[in-house]
Amino acid sequence: MTPDLTTASAFVAATGLELVEVTGTRVTGHVDVGPEHHTPWGVVHGGVYCSIVEGAASVGASTAVAERGQFAVGVNNSTDFLRPMTAGRLDVLAEPVQQGKTLQLWLVTLTREDGKIVARGQVRLQNVSLPQA
Repeated sequence: MTPDLTTASAFVAATGLELVEVTGTRVTGHVDVGPEHHTPWGVVHGGVYCSIVEGAASVGASTAVAERGQFAVGVNNSTDFLRPMTAGRLDVLAEPVQQGKTLQLWLVTLTREDGKIVARGQVRLQNVSLPQA
């Protein structure tokens, strides 16, 4: 049984990430950030961006290998924080750069409503067998 990857993770849900499109080659969604995501200095915490980047990439990469009885686990996450943000909607776009038999590389961008990129991340993922039920 394959889990519903759009709702299966309470951790991803806690970030506020809402997935709109999920395929093995594209994931889109959005998140509304605000005070619940802030550092003590009043801007969105970089860890929130990292979590959203990894969440979107993991869902897409896992969807890509689900028919093979696999899922994808992150082995590296490199997220750049390009501009600070205090509140508003971020659009999320995740697409693969490379999809191989054992590894995948995904690029994820978080863009604010005026079209400027707030954060951008690459996630390297390893394809592994689903645990036996």
